[in-house]
Amino acid sequence: MCIMLTFLWKFTVSGFLIFSCCLLNYVNPEENPDTPAIYKYFNTKGRYEEVNPYLREDILAVNRSMLQPPSAQCREIHLTAIIRHGTRYPTSKNVKKMQKLYDIVLHNASGEESWLRGIQTQWTMWYTEDMDGRLVQKGVNDHKHLAVRLSKLFPSLISEEKLRGGFIKFITSSKHRCVNSTLSFKAGLTELWAITDKEFDHAVNDALMRFFDRCTRFVQEVDKNPTALSEVDQFRQGPEMRRVTEKIADRLRVPYNDITDDMTEAAFYLCAYEFAIKAVNSPWCQLFDEDDAKVVDYASDLREFWTRGYGYDINRKSSCILFHDVFNRLNEAANESQSGQQVTEAVTVQVGHADTLLPLLTLLGFFKDSDALTSKNFATQAQRSFRTSHMMPYAANLVLALYDCGGGDLRLQPLLNEKPVTFPGLTNQQSSMPLYQDVRDHYRELLQGCDFETECQLFKTPA
Repeated sequence: MCIMLTFLWKFTVSGFLIFSCCLLNYVNPEENPDTPAIYKYFNTKGRYEEVNPYLREDILAVNRSMLQPPSAQCREIHLTAIIRHGTRYPTSKNVKKMQKLYDIVLHNASGEESWLRGIQTQWTMWYTEDMDGRLVQKGVNDHKHLAVRLSKLFPSLISEEKLRGGFIKFITSSKHRCVNSTLSFKAGLTELWAITDKEFDHAVNDALMRFFDRCTRFVQEVDKNPTALSEVDQFRQGPEMRRVTEKIADRLRVPYNDITDDMTEAAFYLCAYEFAIKAVNSPWCQLFDEDDAKVVDYASDLREFWTRGYGYDINRKSSCILFHDVFNRLNEAANESQSGQQVTEAVTVQVGHADTLLPLLTLLGFFKDSDALTSKNFATQAQRSFRTSHMMPYAANLVLALYDCGGGDLRLQPLLNEKPVTFPGLTNQQSSMPLYQDVRDHYRELLQGCDFETECQLFKTPA
């Protein structure tokens, strides 16, 4: 255990923001018996608290000092937040795999290990197919807490006055887990300010938040193309994954052909979901050591790379419609502010999926490695930037905060999962908040092109 000094902003009862310093007892997760040893490798099934460990001690902690405008004149005028839904149940497809693995362990596995006895005699298969990716209570809390933290980071934008005045807009994917995450985000704010006399609308917009379903070229060339994932398939059948499946079979004392790569993934998900949903170190986690987890984590990243990341150009270009929507909102806010008008849309909260956020981050150039992830370079990609365990937990979010610093000086601050980041490839940044015009110049090609309809239409192959 170690002591960590943390600076926090807190609301007083009267609503004023005060600065306080507190000492937190920070418990190293590796020393906590309730934390799986492989918690760092849960990829898109990971908890938000693993990306921001200080939240384990205070789920509402923020550090406003990380936002450093270049002058005291700077004032925040607009914020766009693109957020993944909160923690959810497994999909019906994965529940079926879990059930199959559970049956193998229950009826075929042998041994006296306490963890194995725990699975066979104490643990019951409580996941059902009708859960099918629905939001869990932890996911409700993910978004409630995020709403409160963002209101503390940006108190002049995410405020009761702005909410009641209709200056905060909510947009969501039609999927139940996204709609319920949006409702939870709104509840976080209304409960914070004890608002009971008014409800606040949200708009369902799949064209923006599920663009991948409507991009014909992506659907045909990647999503529904069995050969698009050849690198993933080769890795799952390769020596690294084979060693993992054989080690699991040995631990269970079952034939090697009982434990396929699908069963390995199911075991990994059982460990990850039990931790994400229930905050328990499940006996299923004992089927993996850290080396095994790194392999399964890479297999997951490999899939995301080739289906949502840099693997195919259409993956990122499918998000053109969302990219333009974001910059249109920023432009409108900038124009209103510079003409002396009140910004009509102070905050836009957009709730979608990992499949919404990852292509946009890729389009913007984040987490790009010098070499592509392939089935052959697992060993050399240990320090890769493209790592979903670090960037895409439940409730992952990209926030773009626009500041007006006077005299035509507009600044744009990007934050990923509440941490300031810099736009990749943007040179000569004077501060952590680059000039908005510099950002626009940097993405000029995309702003002038990147047309969703053009990029997503199927091109005929020349005869």
